[in-house]
Amino acid sequence: MPQPRRERRDYVLHLEPGPCIVRPWREDDAASLVRHANSLAVSQNLRDEFPHPYTQVNATQFLVRAVKTDPPQDFALVVGGEAVGGIGYGVRSDAQHSGVELGYWLHESYWGRGIATATVRAVTDLVFSVNASVDRIYALSFVWNAASARVLEKAGYTLERTIHEGAVKQGRPSDQFLYAVVRQQWETRHDADR
Repeated sequence: MPQPRRERRDYVLHLEPGPCIVRPWREDDAASLVRHANSLAVSQNLRDEFPHPYTQVNATQFLVRAVKTDPPQDFALVVGGEAVGGIGYGVRSDAQHSGVELGYWLHESYWGRGIATATVRAVTDLVFSVNASVDRIYALSFVWNAASARVLEKAGYTLERTIHEGAVKQGRPSDQFLYAVVRQQWETRHDADR
C-alpha cells in the first residue's frame, strides 16, 4: 500500500499500477481540468453539481476552493503530467463527523487501467491516517454505474444497501448503491496483507 509523504502542504501519493500521481489540485491545472472533466461519459455518472459542459468558469470556481483547503481534501489524478481525474473527501462537522464521503472521477480514456481502484485504496489510507476521528468512509454510486461499483469492491469497500430514489439525476429520481469501509475493518485487512 502506498504511503503518503508530506511535502509542504502537499500529500503526494505514487500509485501502482501507474504511472499515476495523486496530488493536491493547483491553479495551473485549470486547462487540463476543463479538457478532461468536460465529458458527458464522466458527468452522467456524477451528481448534477458536476456540470456538463464543464467550462473554464467551473474549473476556476472549483480550484479556488480546492487550493485553499489545508490540509487538502481534493486531489488531482495526474498521468503524463496532466490532471485526468479527481478524488476528494468531505469531513462532516455535525453528528456524522466520524464518517466522510469519498467521491472520484476519471476521464473515460483512462478507464480500465486500475487507476481508480489504486487511487481509492491510497486515498482511503490517507484519510484514515490523517484524520484520527474518522471511523468510516462511504461512497455512493448510481446503480447503472457498474464500473464504479467494481472499483469500490476491488478497493475493499462493502455494499451496505441500495438507496431507492436517493438522488435526482437529470431531473429524475435515481437509485444509488451505498458502499462503505470502517477503520477497524480496513486496518485488520491491511495488517493481514503485511
